[in-house]
Amino acid sequence: MIFIVVKFDVQEQHARQWLDKTAKFTAATRAEPGNLWFEWSVSADNPLRYVLVEAFADSQAGTEHVQSEHFRAGLDAMRPMLSATPKIVHTIVDQQDWSEMGELEIVG
Repeated sequence: MIFIVVKFDVQEQHARQWLDKTAKFTAATRAEPGNLWFEWSVSADNPLRYVLVEAFADSQAGTEHVQSEHFRAGLDAMRPMLSATPKIVHTIVDQQDWSEMGELEIVG
């Protein structure tokens, strides 16, 4: 799978609107057949930083995502709300879902 984490630093006046302004992009991406997950969080250390964790089944799914109309529209919606260029980690992982963390296994 393609595993991606992106940090978005948002201007203070747009922080509360971020999820609403990206809702169409989020829903359309989650509906893509090759999307495994697409999850937004707010940084515990910086309330103006949104963190996106997303995964796609393979490189074809990733390519289809970045070539989609909703991807371009999503970038256009995000760009004016950003305070800095987003930071990204993008890698290939040899699995298709989350693994359980054995060190914190819940038994019983």
